[in-house]
Amino acid sequence: MDDRRTAMISPCIRLCVIDTERGLCAGCGRTLAEIGGWMAFSDAERRAIMADLPARLAAAPVEGMAR
Repeated sequence: MDDRRTAMISPCIRLCVIDTERGLCAGCGRTLAEIGGWMAFSDAERRAIMADLPARLAAAPVEGMAR
């Protein structure tokens, strides 16, 4: 079965600001490559990325952004 046909999960919170120092979206924590390829990833790939996002966002919060 093709995982991509199920309802797509997304960490997007519609706060799309790229932190150029870290190369991550300040809202969701994904890289530009992850954001661009999100629809092509399987559910398993998306879940694996999403599992890493809290640590990415907590590692170095963007100055001036509350977390």
